[in-house]
Amino acid sequence: MSDFRQPGPPVWRRLDSVTPQTVVTPQTVVTPPTARTAGHAHAHDDDVRYEAVRSRDARFDGAFFFAVETTGIYCRPSCPAVTPKRRNVRFFATAAAAQGSGFRACRRCRPDAVPGSTEWNVRADVVGRAMRLIGDGVVDREGVAGLAVRLGYSARQVQRQLTAEVGAGPVALARAQRAHTARVLLQTTGLPVTEIAFASGFASVRQFNDTVRAVYAATPSELRAAAPARDRAARRTATPSAGVPLRLAHRGPYQPGPVFDLLQREAVAGIEEVSGGPGRRVYRRTLRLPYGTGIVAVQERLGPSGGTGTGTGGGWLEARLHLTDLRDLTTSVQRLRRLFDLDADPYAVDERLGADPRLAPLVAARPGLRSPGTADPEEFAVRALVGRAEAERLVRRYGKVLDAPCGTLTHLFPEPAVLAEAEPEGTPGALAAALADGTVGLDPGADRDGAERALLAVPGLDARTVAVVRTRALGDPDVAPPGPAVPDTWRPWRSYALNHLRAAGEWENDR
Repeated sequence: MSDFRQPGPPVWRRLDSVTPQTVVTPQTVVTPPTARTAGHAHAHDDDVRYEAVRSRDARFDGAFFFAVETTGIYCRPSCPAVTPKRRNVRFFATAAAAQGSGFRACRRCRPDAVPGSTEWNVRADVVGRAMRLIGDGVVDREGVAGLAVRLGYSARQVQRQLTAEVGAGPVALARAQRAHTARVLLQTTGLPVTEIAFASGFASVRQFNDTVRAVYAATPSELRAAAPARDRAARRTATPSAGVPLRLAHRGPYQPGPVFDLLQREAVAGIEEVSGGPGRRVYRRTLRLPYGTGIVAVQERLGPSGGTGTGTGGGWLEARLHLTDLRDLTTSVQRLRRLFDLDADPYAVDERLGADPRLAPLVAARPGLRSPGTADPEEFAVRALVGRAEAERLVRRYGKVLDAPCGTLTHLFPEPAVLAEAEPEGTPGALAAALADGTVGLDPGADRDGAERALLAVPGLDARTVAVVRTRALGDPDVAPPGPAVPDTWRPWRSYALNHLRAAGEWENDR
């Protein structure tokens, strides 16, 4: 979750001269195993990172963090402060790792508000799956033991692998996430501090106070008083009934038009709506969440070139969340980030796809094109199978009516167990039953290959629909549906390549 603000345009500098035999992108910076060992890397890798820090290169925000031993502060690579001396700098893969080493967040660049690392969405191993589940709030709700059960490993194995790869265990990662949620609520709402403590996922007010002081070197009251002017203005209107205003950060350029076009085509009456004209649309939908329900609204925001952000940094999408229980804030934001693909690395995607003669002009025309996901994987799987019209019928007949409907948003999409019991016949009934009993798992930590095999085992479910579900519900960036051959040179971004072709009218829509 983030309310990201640009610290100013960074000075661009090619890093190829530092590593002449390595193509340096925000993703490749963190992929060598040596870059993920307790926050440290070999000197050569650290020199590459330092060059990004010296250049204030916003492409690397979220890919790694750096800390200054003489000040005890950690920052994002694009921090506008004076560049520290190389000998005083340490590098970390996550904010939690920096916090665990005793560093506090910079108040100037707000490193906890950067987009998430795309590595955790791309990776299909246990670490990537664990990071996605932690982001969804599983550790707060189910503890480390629940996380381990979902991953199929022991709690000790999960702790060991996360510590080795990202420099922090699951408890520390969840703690960093809670601290960020607390800061956002403190600075953008007028809620009492006690309510914010529990809404952020803390078990006690004392734990909340201690964590905020450790992470931000300030008490909750001081942190609230230090809010930027825009947050103070938002706080005057942010009430439980008015919702929580947020800025959902992304790195690099972003093309909102194709994403909102897709959401408008797919919108299911009763649970979704898109209002307004192109360039100023608002997408609204209902959410079923662990502790309650929610209604979220996200605004389309266009820059001068038709996208948001710039080629030198990033930007954000404005959002407002109405939640019946604020403990669902982190989970709902993460689901929106997956829906709008806000943690993607457009630099790595565009570099690879832009080298292909067929895709080069399409990438140039739409830099930063995303591969949208979904806010509810199980709901999407059913919708991908039955289509929009049938989904609307299911909502009307079996959807749960909201306690407080809001305009045209009146229902939640029916749960798989409800559908499996009400209409058990045919492929939709078989899919609903498989989702309900866990035979098919589509949560953020699901094993993608295993989920695909389970989906293909559902009677009547075809490979094309399964490919769509894998792309959208599981967030796989490298899916090629059955049919015409898709070049291996587009890997690992085949999902993005096909979106470019669809946007250009050169590939038929899946549904």
